[in-house]
Amino acid sequence: MPSLPSPGPTTPPRRRQVDRSATTRAALVAAGRRLFAAEGFAAVATESIVTAAGVSRGALYHQFADKTALFAAVVEAVEADVAARIADEVAAAGSTDPIEAMRLAADTWLRICVEPEVHRIVLLDGPSVLGWAEWRELCQRHVFGLVRDVLVWGMEIGRIRRQPVDPLAHVLMGASDEAALYIARAPDTETARTEMINALGLVIDGLTR
Repeated sequence: MPSLPSPGPTTPPRRRQVDRSATTRAALVAAGRRLFAAEGFAAVATESIVTAAGVSRGALYHQFADKTALFAAVVEAVEADVAARIADEVAAAGSTDPIEAMRLAADTWLRICVEPEVHRIVLLDGPSVLGWAEWRELCQRHVFGLVRDVLVWGMEIGRIRRQPVDPLAHVLMGASDEAALYIARAPDTETARTEMINALGLVIDGLTR
């Protein structure tokens, strides 16, 4: 009697459980992004989230302590995408001048900040739902390193005056976030964006003097 072929490798139960958990979490974050961007945090019920994600209410609370914890994960996901988009645009431009790269990064950020996900989730609801300290930490988690790297580059080639890098990076991030908040709350976002691009440009140019 011919021997039966040996079964192929199987995924261990623990790995399958981890994969299912990651899939559930990703579905909840994706659903939260859509709903929070469209309706705002306060207007979105947890039932709407689990329905949109195609999971149970129990699955939501297995992954997140509450709706606010899910919102924090959504804010971080949006911020990670923002950081990636800024980095990609700066890299694609291929600038050899850190000041020019910073101007492009600021311009990209102030263009992105009016998009519904960023505008509603990160800028309008983020500070009030999470509190200033947690919101600020999430916003800096992915972008701070980009700002710091450009400043170090500029100082190394003599384009930016040498000084402590971290405090300067915090100042620039604070200015960029305030510019975005100004635009988010302005009745005429295009005019506000032009104003803030010019204002940030002056701040960035001042690094060379």
